[in-house]
Amino acid sequence: MYNPSQPAKKGTIFGLPYSLEEADLVFLPVHLDATVSYSDGTAKAPSMILTESSQLDLSLISIEKPWRMKMAMHPKIVAKSQNEIHRGRAKNVITAIESGKKVDHEQVSYVNEFCQNVVDEIEELSKSLMRLGKLVAVVGGDHSSPLGLINALASEHNFGILQIDAHMDLRKAYEGFTHSHASIMFNALQNDQVKKLTQVGIRDFCEEEEELISSEERISVFFDESIYHDKQDGIKWKDQCAEIINTLPDKVYISFDVDGLDPSLCPRTGTPVPGGLQFNESIYLIEQVVRSGRKIIGFDVCETGNHVWDANVSSRILYRLATLSGVSSGLIRFN
Repeated sequence: MYNPSQPAKKGTIFGLPYSLEEADLVFLPVHLDATVSYSDGTAKAPSMILTESSQLDLSLISIEKPWRMKMAMHPKIVAKSQNEIHRGRAKNVITAIESGKKVDHEQVSYVNEFCQNVVDEIEELSKSLMRLGKLVAVVGGDHSSPLGLINALASEHNFGILQIDAHMDLRKAYEGFTHSHASIMFNALQNDQVKKLTQVGIRDFCEEEEELISSEERISVFFDESIYHDKQDGIKWKDQCAEIINTLPDKVYISFDVDGLDPSLCPRTGTPVPGGLQFNESIYLIEQVVRSGRKIIGFDVCETGNHVWDANVSSRILYRLATLSGVSSGLIRFN
């Protein structure tokens, strides 16, 4: 009896009426930004996105009745109660590092233990939902948020990761934090079941990361500057997307750090960088992944800033990812 043209129900993701039990796809909200190395506030994004998502109109040109995709936000509020405490500890450590003072390694240990507990909690929640046949997605929080989901998927699948991001996130225990937001893809690659990591939009990276990508055959990088140069040389985005997709296996996890976009779309993200993809470019790429016959087995949207505009943009990214995942699973279909 749901009428998608009526005013949306407040307090549910996209204003949809579906319960957790009914949902084909469940979002796990992770209120985490303990280890961010620049601006904090992304821990508040899941609540902001939930609020802003109800004002979306749900019809899409490319997908038939996308609102039939049954989705719900999990009521479990992961990390929220302890994040602020450990964010304060991490800030003290980062300040000491940046000022050349002695680091309190006990504080580092406290933060690492907290973040490991978050990873374990997300992994357990993800597995329990997967056993019920549900698709699972993470709404962050900083980019360390989805590791538990990635680990859970690795217990059942061999897959590739398509990462949209300004950063490689391949540093080992950046600033001493095992689960730093700058270490998420290094940690994900510790799963042998992750057969490929394809990074798109990269424009901030360090020598440590350059050395890793030169020695790790699983990693392909499509730099933002190279994407721009190819466009100026007349290479269509469609053809660039085909090249990107050809690096991916049949099963794909999508990790969408919003700082991969032009920062006018996400000005309050934790680590904004000039350049980046436009909204429609990123959605086109993901749609082409699905049209290629590959299956999206999970995804995350992370690093959304604590602001109405940023949450508005991220809720639309989340909706597109969710509905495209639904198409790839046969739950809904393209027009």
